[in-house]
Amino acid sequence: MGVNSNSFFVSSFPFLGHRQLFSLVTSCSVAVALTSCSSVTIDQYQATAETTFTWRVRYTIDEATYRNPRFEEFASNSLLNYNGEKPEDAVIGPDDEGLWWPKMPPKPSIDQVEQREKVQEIHHKPELLRTVKYHLTYQQDGQTVTLPTNYQVYRQVARAYPYGKKLQLTLGINDGSVEKAEPLD
Repeated sequence: MGVNSNSFFVSSFPFLGHRQLFSLVTSCSVAVALTSCSSVTIDQYQATAETTFTWRVRYTIDEATYRNPRFEEFASNSLLNYNGEKPEDAVIGPDDEGLWWPKMPPKPSIDQVEQREKVQEIHHKPELLRTVKYHLTYQQDGQTVTLPTNYQVYRQVARAYPYGKKLQLTLGINDGSVEKAEPLD
């Protein structure tokens, strides 16, 4: 005795009409197709981690108000880390994640901070931000491809690079990022 799939879906979702059910199934199918990831195998690659120190000051209308703050960035220094190796200009590191950092930029003076204040604003203490941007560059079909990635991929590449291991990459939506890297033996 066969099960009629049409009656199964209709009886399982009695609050939906045929048209709504068709629309729901179609939408789910399109969502799965759009979010599917592709993979690529590579043997020439380079991972970078750009570490940056930036001084930032928060400005608000009064001391107690944290709503709608305005931020101003001041001096900034960056350093490119390649494949987990120590960069020539590294000053700090490696940190707990194996990253090297540039020298700290000069802290903004009180004059510089006050100069950027708007009418009725007060400034708060300068804070030093630490940011990292990860990218992976590789060769594919004679083309150089550079995509944003994450810390886990950067570390996987840093471990595989000295041995020249091939990597299988899992790319993100529309092949716009690298979500995962796995060494191939």
